[in-house]
Amino acid sequence: MNFTKMQGAGNDFIVVEAGNESRDWARIAIAACDRHFGIGGDGLLLVLPSDIVDVRMRLFNADGSEAEMCGNGIRCLVRYVFDRGVVPRGELSVETLAGIRRVKLITVNGDIRFQVGMGQPRLAAAEIPVKVTGKNRLDITLDYPVRVDGEQVPLSFVSMGNPHAVLFWQRPVSDFPLSQLGPQVERHRIFPNRTNFEVARVVNREQIEARVWERGVGETLACGTGACAIAVAARLHGYTGDRVDIKLPGGILNVEWDGRGEVFLSGPAEVVYTGEWRSEVPAK
Repeated sequence: MNFTKMQGAGNDFIVVEAGNESRDWARIAIAACDRHFGIGGDGLLLVLPSDIVDVRMRLFNADGSEAEMCGNGIRCLVRYVFDRGVVPRGELSVETLAGIRRVKLITVNGDIRFQVGMGQPRLAAAEIPVKVTGKNRLDITLDYPVRVDGEQVPLSFVSMGNPHAVLFWQRPVSDFPLSQLGPQVERHRIFPNRTNFEVARVVNREQIEARVWERGVGETLACGTGACAIAVAARLHGYTGDRVDIKLPGGILNVEWDGRGEVFLSGPAEVVYTGEWRSEVPAK
């Protein structure tokens, strides 16, 4: 299996042109993403033909589960097809499980970056989904108390095509016990499809520092949809304005949201290396 290893702000992916090939991609993802016995990565990213737009994306997490959307992954996919001349550089549409997303190449201070139209955030509990009590399921849910590890944790819920729970913390996020609490939040009974979990500290109105526990992966160096969820929740709280930099362990992602329409995510996408992996996982 020929592959390209790519990363966006440290969130790394094994990119494969799958064509119409039918394989057990979930099993392949588990094996290939293993950082000791495989290639190593947060996910397996498939580049596929689309019947309705320029290209289609599928993403399998390191545990074999399939993600609806990935902000860092979609930038890597676009960089991949641009570099190979599959489509002209500029702007293109990508089909995902969360819907059609538009991505364009931009230049910031001489650096190539990619801006993704991430769609409108979904804020109703029923759409995230999350099981809340004592509220209308169509309400925005901010600082909802969830009991985790014997403590009440105030979580704000946002869907960016996939579910997110955001905790705003006043101390440096490096001090937060993410490896301990992340799995408990991800699999909490109120999330029927599990959830991604972000802990964030507002530095000022233009910058937030954060760490992410990704559903099906664990802690990652960055998460594009997570950065968007943080920015949306922060603006709804009144902590920030329309534009904010999310500083993650792997780098900085920029998010823009006017409080009403589509969320825009900007960040890097880089090739790490290419190679061939001789998988022992059989085709279907």
